[in-house]
Amino acid sequence: MRKSDFEVWLEGFKRLTRTQRAHVLALMRAAEPPPAAQLLEDAGAPVLACPACRGHHLHRHGHKSQLQRYRCVDCGRTFNSLTGTPMARLRLKDNWLAYCKALLRSDTVRRAAVRVGVHKNTAFRWRHRFLTLPKTDRPFPLHGIAEADELFLRESEKGARHLERPPRKRGGAATKRGISREQVCIVVARDRAGQTVDFIAGKGPVTKLQLHRGLAPILAPDALLVTDANASYRYFAQERGFMHQWVNLKAGERVKGAVHIQNVNAYHSRFRGWLSNFHGVATHYLSNYLGWRWALDKSRIDDPAVLLRATVGAFSHT
Repeated sequence: MRKSDFEVWLEGFKRLTRTQRAHVLALMRAAEPPPAAQLLEDAGAPVLACPACRGHHLHRHGHKSQLQRYRCVDCGRTFNSLTGTPMARLRLKDNWLAYCKALLRSDTVRRAAVRVGVHKNTAFRWRHRFLTLPKTDRPFPLHGIAEADELFLRESEKGARHLERPPRKRGGAATKRGISREQVCIVVARDRAGQTVDFIAGKGPVTKLQLHRGLAPILAPDALLVTDANASYRYFAQERGFMHQWVNLKAGERVKGAVHIQNVNAYHSRFRGWLSNFHGVATHYLSNYLGWRWALDKSRIDDPAVLLRATVGAFSHT
């Protein structure tokens, strides 16, 4: 609303009756997002059960820390709607929605801490608590033409107290040429509908065994697997009975009709560009960043309330 229009509206507001003002205030309160605790309680209400015995015979048992507590009649255990979730025992609930906004903006730890008003260590712990369950909301199986390719990132033990190798500075090049065990292999599979699944295969080149373990469960039986000329994919597809075609990138072959891996490579590029904002991430937390990027890709999650519900496993699918 323009300033002049707002001033006209404000003059009209002064002439409203008490009943009309109460009605306007009620509408304004309804437009405000509900508190984080209430959002999470509403999200967990349909599947609320005792975390100890999974019983559904519950009694209300008072309030604590803005949350309704329950007592299980069968086993006597008391709990709330966050017990057993990654959000259990976290404090400062009034800041959670603001922190979800920071995640949707891809803020760094320090920038998020300043905007939300918490310590940077709290912002770091919240990041990985908040991302524990949203990263699991992936579409599978992949149908139609499913492209797959590897993405390699240099292994990082950032933040580790006990290194398994001599310490080094972040951001440098690997000491060995080509693909080696200094690099972490991430396999990304993406169908033409934009549905994406990824998994961390391990260190060094991807192997047939890793594909059996990570790629086989996410492909529909009738999917056409399209990859580069890596022999591991060929042997994997033969043993599993998947249709398979490939392009020979080393020979300059990029496209063979509908056969290409440009969609998955474009996803790699977006992920690398986004990840560079964090100036190196620990390999230990890499799966969280993969899930975070998937949540943001093409605005799949763009509402802080939706992201907050996802932190307890309440996913919104349209």
